[in-house]
Amino acid sequence: MRKKYLLLVAFGFLMFSCNKEPMSTKPMEMENKDPISREAIVELVETSLRNGQVFNWSTVDDFTLFSAGIQSDGFFAIGYTLPEMTDFESNIKSIKIEDAKWTAVKEKLYNIILEGERQMNPTKDIDLKDILPMGEPKIAPNFFAKITNPETITILRKLKEVRFLEASGFSLEDEVKQRSSSGCSNSGPASYIYPADYTNYSPWVKVPWNFNNANIPNAWSQSSGNNVKICIIDTGGSDDQDNLGSPNNFNSGYSQGRTVQKKSTLYSGWWWWRSLEDPYDECGHGTGTSGVATAPRGSDGNSVGVAYNSDLVVYKAVEDVLINTSNEKAGVRDALIDAALDWNVRVISMSIGSPFYSGTVADGLYWAYEYDKLMFAAAGTSLSWTSWYPVIFPANNWRVNAVTGTIEGGDEKCTVCHDGWQVEFALDMERSNNANRTSLVLSSSNTNTPRYFGGSSVATATTAGIAALVWSKNTSLTRAQVKTKLKQASSNYPNKDGDLGWGSINAYQAVNSTW
Repeated sequence: MRKKYLLLVAFGFLMFSCNKEPMSTKPMEMENKDPISREAIVELVETSLRNGQVFNWSTVDDFTLFSAGIQSDGFFAIGYTLPEMTDFESNIKSIKIEDAKWTAVKEKLYNIILEGERQMNPTKDIDLKDILPMGEPKIAPNFFAKITNPETITILRKLKEVRFLEASGFSLEDEVKQRSSSGCSNSGPASYIYPADYTNYSPWVKVPWNFNNANIPNAWSQSSGNNVKICIIDTGGSDDQDNLGSPNNFNSGYSQGRTVQKKSTLYSGWWWWRSLEDPYDECGHGTGTSGVATAPRGSDGNSVGVAYNSDLVVYKAVEDVLINTSNEKAGVRDALIDAALDWNVRVISMSIGSPFYSGTVADGLYWAYEYDKLMFAAAGTSLSWTSWYPVIFPANNWRVNAVTGTIEGGDEKCTVCHDGWQVEFALDMERSNNANRTSLVLSSSNTNTPRYFGGSSVATATTAGIAALVWSKNTSLTRAQVKTKLKQASSNYPNKDGDLGWGSINAYQAVNSTW
């Protein structure tokens, strides 16, 4: 797998409204001028974030958008619709892009792009395959196109058929070689685990200290996650850690009769060299989040998951925790749609994010929401000097429940965590006297020694596990009823905090509630 050396600084921004602003179509002077510099565009984005404003490519003029595409991979994400459709999101289940009306719109857009590219390259024989680096759309009405003609951007943005047009590969960091400890580093076993940071439970597992703070072990007397499937969209699952193997140790001890799947929706490359990656985790992040949600209650001394009898499907949709390349945005979209169409999936957990709103990913959120999935996403985990940034995308989308981590006691966000008004839940993830003593999760290697891992990533997967416990206790509940039980069993209820939401969930209370 190709490696990205990115500083995992998860920037955030305010919730993107379901009533999005119309695309800017300010006229562009068609001069032979150089694209706007990458530095200038980065400053534009960061200024918006520093002001606490939503950043969306729809807010910039045509030439800035074009320049951003040229300053990245040259690809633009295009979402389309029928011109007469007024409510795309809630009608998404009825969309069949192979139907004649949808095909006509798609071909209209293709022809506009082809005409523009042929104008730029009159001596070349340019056809459809040359402008579609990732091929044609399969389910969702969006695709990626290579565009080198700035006039094409202006023409497309004026069309009612175009829902969004974005520079899909532009990111705030380009070639930074340092990674945050919240991302892909330190995925091996801990060299030392403080005895106070876990409790031994039968048959022989380690229960992390913060599980007790959320009253999770007491909830196990009523529910362990049976008949609920949790979806983790992340960096995949380790092929070495046998506690995520099937059947092997995933069904061991008190964890029996369940399934584990590892899937990949992440591609590498473009055009004829584009290939689907294997589903295995080379980062360690997805293994950790999968483990804290569903690791077995076995007898090998490893850490246990919250919903230790839930089924698991883990997707490799990203290389690391930032959703910032065109392939990653497509990967997250495809994972969301695949999970949406899996009737057994009830809960979706995404400990990943981006400083940019993505229409491509949002289409996946629409699908999952309309198929009644309960979604959780990380509010953001950064280096300490950027953790003041607000909640990132997709956690800031109203269809998703944003989760963050707190310092032991629940009154203050953890050192590297984001907070903000979009946060719904916050779980203890950091000891009050040592920021490095976080939760315990499975390591990526085939060892029975867990590792420390925290931040909003683990808080999100832990909350997803609690939701599975609640749903398992009564599988007839609706998504809204499960959310209500979580909310009313939380520490801040009935007064939602402006930064930490409803606070920490009392899992036992949520599982046993009668409201």
